[in-house]
Amino acid sequence: MSAIRIAVTVVSAAITVSRHPVVRAGIQAVTTNPQARETAINVTRSAAYNAGVIARHVLGRRTR
Repeated sequence: MSAIRIAVTVVSAAITVSRHPVVRAGIQAVTTNPQARETAINVTRSAAYNAGVIARHVLGRRTR
């Protein structure tokens, strides 16, 4: 499976999940609670960093 197809699949799944009422209620609860909001921000940043690390391992470092 190509990287583009995987990316499209992940984005499609994320959009589908984000439309679920329980997910929307959870997001609303997090945005109204400052401590939960800060925790969500930290977890999101950590997940994004880890995704970048995995991508570098899979694709390798490319120099220009």
